[in-house]
Amino acid sequence: MRRLRSFLTTNHPFFALIEATLVGLFFIQALRFVLGELYARLGSASLFPTINPAQLDPTLIGLVNPATANAEATFLVYMLALPALGIFLAGLRPIIIIAAGITAFGRYWMLANMELLRPDMTGAALVLGGGLLYIVMVIRHRGRIFAPMMILAFAIDQIFRAYGNTLDPSWGANYLNVQLILSIVTVVISAIAHLSQPINKPTAQEVSADQSLITFWGGLGFGALLFLQLSLLALPNAIAGRSSSDYTLLVAPTMVATLLPLLPATRHYARRFIGLFDAGVRGWVWMLTAMLFIVIGTRLTGLVAGIALVLAQFIVSLLWWWLIRPKAQKERSLGGLWVIFGVLFFALLYVGDIFTYEYAFVRNFAQPLDVLNPIIPPLLRGFRGFGLGLLLLAVFVACLPIVQTRRRIAWAGGNSVLSVLALGLTIGMSAGAGYFARPPIIEPKLNPDQLLVLTYNIHSGYNEFFYPDLALMANTIEFSAADVVLLQEVEVGRMTSFGVDQALWLARRLKMDVRFYPTNEGIQGLAVLSRVPIVFADGYPLQNSVATQTGLQRVQIRPDANVITVYNLWLDPLLDTGGLVSLADLERGQREQLLQIFSLVNTHIAQDGGIGRRIIGGTFNNIPSSDIIRNMTDSGFTDYLADDTPETTVTFIRTGLRARLDYLWAWESDIFAVSEVTVVFPDTERLIIPRRASDHLPVRMVLRLN
Repeated sequence: MRRLRSFLTTNHPFFALIEATLVGLFFIQALRFVLGELYARLGSASLFPTINPAQLDPTLIGLVNPATANAEATFLVYMLALPALGIFLAGLRPIIIIAAGITAFGRYWMLANMELLRPDMTGAALVLGGGLLYIVMVIRHRGRIFAPMMILAFAIDQIFRAYGNTLDPSWGANYLNVQLILSIVTVVISAIAHLSQPINKPTAQEVSADQSLITFWGGLGFGALLFLQLSLLALPNAIAGRSSSDYTLLVAPTMVATLLPLLPATRHYARRFIGLFDAGVRGWVWMLTAMLFIVIGTRLTGLVAGIALVLAQFIVSLLWWWLIRPKAQKERSLGGLWVIFGVLFFALLYVGDIFTYEYAFVRNFAQPLDVLNPIIPPLLRGFRGFGLGLLLLAVFVACLPIVQTRRRIAWAGGNSVLSVLALGLTIGMSAGAGYFARPPIIEPKLNPDQLLVLTYNIHSGYNEFFYPDLALMANTIEFSAADVVLLQEVEVGRMTSFGVDQALWLARRLKMDVRFYPTNEGIQGLAVLSRVPIVFADGYPLQNSVATQTGLQRVQIRPDANVITVYNLWLDPLLDTGGLVSLADLERGQREQLLQIFSLVNTHIAQDGGIGRRIIGGTFNNIPSSDIIRNMTDSGFTDYLADDTPETTVTFIRTGLRARLDYLWAWESDIFAVSEVTVVFPDTERLIIPRRASDHLPVRMVLRLN
């Protein structure tokens, strides 16, 4: 027994770090899920009052009652306030076991109580509450493992996402048994770590190496660092989208940048570097360096921009040590309150991030809140193009602890054993992430007699009621047997779409090549999937986008000796903005965008001497009798569905609303002819595809190639 106690006491830091890493991982996974699910549930609940139950499609899932959404949001708020207990119970070390148990149980409950094949929001809220309380207690009693805990949690999360092609596989029902084991292991290790922790009683003024506290600025920095990690820097796919670089090449470097600060030698050299500057300016130097790399990474394109964002991740990852400082024995700590303030700041950044994409969908308030209409709606619409501003604001706040700290440098070295272990961990995890993220082998389709082209608006991965149905979208495309797929409303790393690269995930699921063109903030735009070899791709932003920023994507494929140029587009939607933007202005914007497209296409035709085969398609956001579609037919395009009945040609379907908004056109010639155009999966084919995965239906064109 004495030997066992000696072994546990000697290895206490090891057990404590394992416990902290597991709790941190559960916290990050649940937080990423909640960010997407909260957006989806509130969006669905906002539709509920406008829906006529008699018109509901019984096959559609995901509609949320506002009372349910309100109850879930209220419970989430209560859980996010749980760290306040740390103010009164911070001196009780057994609270660590309770917090770890709450987190582990909640993470299991997310899967055990799955609803509509998605994890449970109540369980996720439990994870967040327990995880935040655990963080407060770890800072209080085991401060030295706080930074490694957060870094390892984000690193392991990257491993999961690399394995799942950016979609976390631990959210699936198949992961339930694994999560049960991990939850049990977490509780057992937590008990071992608590029982084996040596009890030291320092004097009243003595500063313990383990006891720490988080200040007000540290709490805000905690929220800012979470935003930077979850919105960009810990997501290789978001880095790839923002920098227009290759995801596969960035996975391992991002992992290295995340884990490298664990090496004592790294912190030693960082300490030496920052020590060269005066105490009053070194924090600003660190801040401006991080900002510089983020500006380069989001304003330039290519591998240089991707490397700049990876370097920004390395600089930001080193900031975890600055959020806390050593605590004297009798010094009072309000860490629980400051962590709550950090969560509130993170929530503000999250809301701001939403409106950098959703600015076009802002509506005026109804009575009695209409007095806010001159202030709030214009303010929210003003977030257009403010994505970089939010990132720089987060960097500024995250660096405030290092600016405020002048008497000490938080980074400390370590012994050679820790250096070897950290180096081995960094190399192993980076190699593993790179291996999981490797692209699949794609068997190209060459010299076909015919080509099946599909256009499909995936509505950011959601159906009409904001139910995430990306897997069914993949099944829909697969059943269509399409060789080339034009996708609109695609996201490759937004927090509201769970950080998933939807274009990459669909391409790898379907074993197709992919090209993405960003139109908004680098991670929202257009994509083309292809079984035919892609030889060239680029894109052009469309000016005068009144509602939301749109663009034109050009992709060239080579099925035989000659190429086919595919144009993919999404015109401004005609939105009811409550008077903020008139319908006439929106329609004028559509006409101007179409003129820009014609100008670009004519330029391309002149460049290749008029030789070539061309397809244009996407979401035109207007009906066949509109001026926009007449312009297409007047320009020599044939509407192959013009003679069909409206019931068989609608592509946009919502409860009580049907319209045709999606089109496919082709330049026909002797060697390039359209043999068939159909809307895929009308109501009569639901025996095969049980429901609509998006609020749009795909349109398929069959082309004869001679």
